[in-house]
Amino acid sequence: MAYTSVNSNKSPVFDNSERRSPSIVNLPPTSSHSNSTSFTMRNGNIMKRDTTDVDHLTKLLMKSMNSSNEPNFFGMCARCNDEIVGEENGIVAMDRMYHVSCFTCTMCGCRLRGMHFYSMENKPYCESCYINSLEKCVVCARPITDRILRATGKPYHAECFCCIVCHKSLDGVPFTIDALMEVHCIDCFHQKFAPRCYVCHRPILPINGQDETIRIVALDRSYHIDCYRCENCKIQFTNEEGCYPIDDHVLCIHCNRIYSRTMFGHT
Repeated sequence: MAYTSVNSNKSPVFDNSERRSPSIVNLPPTSSHSNSTSFTMRNGNIMKRDTTDVDHLTKLLMKSMNSSNEPNFFGMCARCNDEIVGEENGIVAMDRMYHVSCFTCTMCGCRLRGMHFYSMENKPYCESCYINSLEKCVVCARPITDRILRATGKPYHAECFCCIVCHKSLDGVPFTIDALMEVHCIDCFHQKFAPRCYVCHRPILPINGQDETIRIVALDRSYHIDCYRCENCKIQFTNEEGCYPIDDHVLCIHCNRIYSRTMFGHT
């Protein structure tokens, strides 16, 4: 009979969903854009936007300012489509112009000038609403702001995905689950659930590099191959030297006959 580790070849996978870094909207920018700092995420690192981004915003501002006869014209608001008069009333964010009063969090409506904000599907969110929109780790219940590790259909922080027994990190490591869907490393799963040998009382485990091992079952007991021997003379049972159990004892044919004569007077 083979003993197999259930799901032993599974490894956790990472969700490639985009994680955002915040932008900051300060006072209304002039053509120099000296009062506005934006950040973007590149290869997992937060970096300042390059010169081409700043030049693009400058051209956008200058084009909008030239489209009206109003001397204090700042631009057209991307939200309400009305003119923005006076640079103190306008801001540039997400490559667009807005009234200060129009550039608000999509969820809670708070004004975002001077605050960190996140852009999702070209909509701005304050930091609090963005964090609340994230999936939460099933272990610690905190929002996952970095990589999402998915295993058994659930989201985890990479550092929270650990063996329930030894607490070893299972990030990128094969794991298995029990009937209660609790996560175990392979070693702990075997130690906890593998059948135990009736003779030596050690777990019957696959050797390194294999997923299965052979266990022998006799009289509803489990045995290692090497431990499956005659209780009396200790000869190892083989296909040629079979087991002849009697009165809850596993015996070879020779010892079976001796036991029978002793206990029952059989010849």
